[in-house]
Amino acid sequence: MTVMPGTFSALRSMLVAWLLPAALGIAESAVAATADGPAGRVIVGYQGWFGCPGDYAGNQRWQHWVIQNEDTHGPAPTNIRVDLLPALAGIPEKELCRTELRTADGAPVWLFSSQNEQIVLAHFRWMAKYQIDGVAVQRFIGIIDDRPDNPQGRARSDHMIGNVRAAAEATERVFFIAYDVSGAPPETLITDIRRDWQHLSGELGVTSSTSYLRLRGKPILELWGFGFADRPGKPAEVAQLIADLKQGRHGLQAAVLIGGTPTNWRTLNGDSQPDPRWADIYRSYDVISPWSVGRFRDDAGADAFLEQHVLPDLAETRRLGIGYLPVIFPGFSWYNLQTRRGQPQRAILNEIPRRCGRLLWRQVTNLLGSGVNMLYGAMFDELDEGTAMMPAVTRADRLPSGSRMLYLNQDGCSLPSDWYLRVTGAAADFLRRAAAPPRQLDAVLKP
Repeated sequence: MTVMPGTFSALRSMLVAWLLPAALGIAESAVAATADGPAGRVIVGYQGWFGCPGDYAGNQRWQHWVIQNEDTHGPAPTNIRVDLLPALAGIPEKELCRTELRTADGAPVWLFSSQNEQIVLAHFRWMAKYQIDGVAVQRFIGIIDDRPDNPQGRARSDHMIGNVRAAAEATERVFFIAYDVSGAPPETLITDIRRDWQHLSGELGVTSSTSYLRLRGKPILELWGFGFADRPGKPAEVAQLIADLKQGRHGLQAAVLIGGTPTNWRTLNGDSQPDPRWADIYRSYDVISPWSVGRFRDDAGADAFLEQHVLPDLAETRRLGIGYLPVIFPGFSWYNLQTRRGQPQRAILNEIPRRCGRLLWRQVTNLLGSGVNMLYGAMFDELDEGTAMMPAVTRADRLPSGSRMLYLNQDGCSLPSDWYLRVTGAAADFLRRAAAPPRQLDAVLKP
């Protein structure tokens, strides 16, 4: 498609005037922090997948800290799979997992388990401190079938979600379930989702929580990954699942659906499957949330992404009368994960530099300046791929000796460990006030 110069710039100006007073059909005002549904909120993804031996259900693995085929061994520089190390100051040592790893001065390295309710509560207290509204708690269909390489997968995920529920209620945050179809068995995928939603909403009563996010009286549920070129799910069966969930048919609790879609959901190319049936499926969601992590690596790329994807997305979702929940991310690095997988060509440390928060802030200013009224932060605790917003180690000398990892000051900064929560909290403040933030981060925050 040929686009005349200035076309999208003009469209952006029009959308700012058009969309700021409205909430894309979701709520009347983007500034009401207590508004029903996602409008006016910053939601962060919550993996909740970290584990330590002895934490719950007989687990003997260092889950997600150590590469899978070695996770019954203690963390070592040669098997650790995360690129960021959490900063855990203020959390009592009795709630943490001590390792044999040591920093340069001989201090022990501590990790955490998401199965520990006190850890999850600490995470939510951080969110409350920085005015982050809540989480989309990840439910991986591929691990709730208790595979041999992930025993007690369902029990551990259930327990983690229970921790999230308790922490959200205690801190007055919100949460909702986000099904991720990555790695799920294609032949049972749809049946698995149907049964699990009945399990969560019925047997566990998750959606009855006072903190479970709702819209128009229905609980919100996200389906992430359908339609991606490398994810399972056939168009006909996905369309039927969406219809049944929206209408509450066949024993399913009715839900308002967020679609975690490919970037190219409108054009059916690139990361989207090209089958034309996906066009209607994407547009059948109540809220569209296209994935953007890794789609650009600097300010120029973020600006191009705005022009080529965000602004046309906004125009289309406005036409459809559905919500638009764009994704923001601080940076990207998966050196250790790809090294352990035997993929050295993909093992790039600090692949997308955070630049001291400036990459994240560029996305925020682009989106809020264009009339977006809700944001999804990827992710709170994604230490594996280096997108985590939670407090992280800032200095190289505080990393495990012999390891190769990312640290927050890597790009020439001098940051506090909670810097990315501060930046996200500042974004939340501008979002609630429906105000366009300054382009320069240091006009809003300084370390």
